[in-house]
Amino acid sequence: MALHVRGAVLPEGDVRDLWLVGDRVTFEPVGGAETISDGGFVVPGLVDAHCHLGIAYGAKPIQSLDEARELAVIDRDAGVLALRDAGSPYPYPELDDEAGIPRLARAGRHVAPQRRYLRDIGVEVAAEDVAATVAAQAKAGNGWVKLVGDWIDRGVGDLAPSWDAATMTTAVEAAHAAGARAAVHTFSEEGVEIMVRAGVDSVEHGTGLSLDLIDEMARRGTALVPTMINIRTFGGIAEQAREKFAGYADHMIALRDRFPGVVRAAYEAGVPIYLGTDAGGGIRHGLQAEEMLLLREAGLPAADIIAAASWRAREWLGFPGLVEGGLADLVVYEADPRADLRVVKAPKRIVLRGEVIR
Repeated sequence: MALHVRGAVLPEGDVRDLWLVGDRVTFEPVGGAETISDGGFVVPGLVDAHCHLGIAYGAKPIQSLDEARELAVIDRDAGVLALRDAGSPYPYPELDDEAGIPRLARAGRHVAPQRRYLRDIGVEVAAEDVAATVAAQAKAGNGWVKLVGDWIDRGVGDLAPSWDAATMTTAVEAAHAAGARAAVHTFSEEGVEIMVRAGVDSVEHGTGLSLDLIDEMARRGTALVPTMINIRTFGGIAEQAREKFAGYADHMIALRDRFPGVVRAAYEAGVPIYLGTDAGGGIRHGLQAEEMLLLREAGLPAADIIAAASWRAREWLGFPGLVEGGLADLVVYEADPRADLRVVKAPKRIVLRGEVIR
């Protein structure tokens, strides 16, 4: 049976009728459709553009599809109806088209430097093996590759790039040749500069961004996924490391404290920004609303935050929103989230793949 929804449909905000026929949206009336929502504000399903369904809380790989499902359902029930898994040690392609599971854009395993990353999470390789590993992980995902651009180097006592600039450039080229886009984890100033100039498609975290590099990202159209919830944890990370690596600890605190200004500068420069929580590992799932509120604290306008968490992010990942022939994923809120972002914490109605979730 077709479903009918009436409300103020974002982004335009005009009151409209839309019909859901199977997994597609139409604005052409469908006779006999069941009205499931009348009133409120209708938003294309939210997106978490940086999460990890393959990593359980505590940075341990999951062990079953059921665990991945459970994490995905937490997000779904918060109105997050599309996910980009930015690196998973556990493969779960069976969930790509499963009913009740958010749309999935997936990377394979993280491609990481040897003996410098989280244990059991990434494929750890020497520089000469990076390109071949990237090509292999492109096949394991469905359109994305995840590179670890920097991490703590215990010999240096601070953050340091994973590999040299030539290796990073070759890695990005290998991803593109395999038909995948490349996302990079990076905290440090040097690491993020190497990766932006290497042609990476999205910068994850990006705490080390300079104003000059932000302008370069805007010129290239390189996306930023700030994961501000994750950056808030830098204080705890720093204190755990301080006894052995005081310089690293101070660096992490400085990166955390300057980051809201970095994100605001990126927004003002026209860098494409998308919402991601880094759920999995040290961040729990279902916190997209909190990430949106942190971006508001950083000075971004509410309307653009919603766009970055909804229709713009969906378009970026290839999941059309509430357009003619688009995908039947939507969230209804009682009030206008553009006026008060706290509204996104309480969805009134959730529809995924044309099926009512709530």
